[in-house]
Amino acid sequence: MEAVLSIEVILPLLFFIVAFVYSSVGMGGGSSYTAIMVISGMSTLVIPMVSLSLNLFVTTIGSYNYLRNSHGKVRIILPFLISAIPFAYVGGALNLPKEVFLWVLLISLILVAARIYLWKDTGFRLQLSQNQKIVISLIAGSILGLVAGIVGIGGGVYLVPLIIMLNLGTQKEAAAAGVVFVWVVSLSGLISRLQYNSIDLLDYVPLVLAVMAGGFLGSYLGSFKYSAKTMEKSLGVVILIAIIFLLKKII
Repeated sequence: MEAVLSIEVILPLLFFIVAFVYSSVGMGGGSSYTAIMVISGMSTLVIPMVSLSLNLFVTTIGSYNYLRNSHGKVRIILPFLISAIPFAYVGGALNLPKEVFLWVLLISLILVAARIYLWKDTGFRLQLSQNQKIVISLIAGSILGLVAGIVGIGGGVYLVPLIIMLNLGTQKEAAAAGVVFVWVVSLSGLISRLQYNSIDLLDYVPLVLAVMAGGFLGSYLGSFKYSAKTMEKSLGVVILIAIIFLLKKII
């Protein structure tokens, strides 16, 4: 009984922190939501739907805060969305066996950890033509959309630095593009998943309220004041723990 109560208190708190930090830099936090749910032992059928739903709540608020401050640019986000939307829908429609799901999730989390700890912002920018940037954007959008639909990771953790590296916009514009991207692909993936499975979000009201509060506060401060990149690394610990737990389940 005490363990159940502890989980009911700890999970919303963790989700609030994740939503706050990730929304402050234009991300939904799906990678960390997924990691936390894996650690807590939730069903692999439920995890992507809950992650996508929470991503949707966080980035709805975040999109509003960034767009109302004129950081959002259609020219930046559109090429990514063109390919991401259909692939997120396809990913959500896939009924993968539990073992395959865990492998896809494991690889995704390893890449997220690598992105957080190894991909440092060195100011490096690719010198590409406009057509080359569009092609890379379309390819990246399709990959991120597919992963979002399958495991519920929105892709903002990759998209924001990629936009900077491609020299498509400023840090604030990249954050705005990231939060809008996660919102759209999460919606597409969730619509697809709900056609084949369903969950009762009322069972997850504490988590929804936690991410809404964290998402509002984080995106508000992020759109006005600061970037919380260094805080990402502390949340990366959750990802590393999830990787260890996943390896134990798979091997």
